[in-house]
Amino acid sequence: MKAGSQAPRPRAVMLSKRANVFYLEHARVLQKDERVVYLTERGDEIERFFNIPERNTAFLLLGKGTSITDAAARKLAESNVIVGFCGSGGSPLFGVVDVAFMTPQSEYRPTQYMQAWVRAWFDEAKRLDLGRQLMRARVEIIRKRWKRDAELLRKGVDLPEVALASFETAIAQATSGQDLLLGEAAFAKALYRALAQAYRLSEFTREEGKGAKETKTDRVNGCLDHGNYIAYGFAAVTLNGLGISFSLPLLHGKTRRGALVFDIADLIKDAYVMPHAFSCGTAGIGQTEFRQGLIETLQDDEVLDEMFRIVETLCEKSQS
Repeated sequence: MKAGSQAPRPRAVMLSKRANVFYLEHARVLQKDERVVYLTERGDEIERFFNIPERNTAFLLLGKGTSITDAAARKLAESNVIVGFCGSGGSPLFGVVDVAFMTPQSEYRPTQYMQAWVRAWFDEAKRLDLGRQLMRARVEIIRKRWKRDAELLRKGVDLPEVALASFETAIAQATSGQDLLLGEAAFAKALYRALAQAYRLSEFTREEGKGAKETKTDRVNGCLDHGNYIAYGFAAVTLNGLGISFSLPLLHGKTRRGALVFDIADLIKDAYVMPHAFSCGTAGIGQTEFRQGLIETLQDDEVLDEMFRIVETLCEKSQS
């Protein structure tokens, strides 16, 4: 290196290979000495700085009592890190508002995937076929994960094969997105039922926003909320990395803001979030530990890489 020249900037890790996901509460995110850090301050505790390795971070969720400076936001955007805002514990800030993601603005994002998606999206038959393919990919992920999940095996939880076969039939015979959603709803109920029986929660019902630690059912619902927003973050990273708009959904409604994020997140919610939520919620494991365990499992299974592969394949098949 020549004297007086600047050291080359380190390269950012590919989005699909990034190792870090952060969820913060009661913290300030700022730039300090060319680094992105977060500062914690709780009561009489001494303030402490923690580094955020932005070039190896997929997304950052900011929960209750957080703030971020413009310099930190700019630094994160340079490394293509998605920033999401949510309420306490990963639940929506307001009950009727979807999670909001700040996507980094870049003129160098790929265009071919968005162009392929748009061409298929405006063709009703092709859009329905993409929905079918997405559901089939989801089924395969569920089948593989449930059959090798150590905790489910220990509990003797079997994948409800009858419900799975019915779901696959519904996918094949669907003539509309609504048909796919109805089949999905019936299958999800069967999964909840199987887990509730295994974990002895006979009165379990799925209710969002139940974060209170009063009953096991409340704790499970709270973990489901937390885990779903982790899944939304992974989905948002996938779509942002491929340059596909969140506003072109296959199933969740053409007028719902960010609906494609929910479509893609569903690839992993039943397979990963649901079993982990029942395991942690019934065992009384805290929400911080729940998130850490879920993120580690998703990273170990290279789920982000798989989500990129699935969406890329959808784009390629849509042109055939």
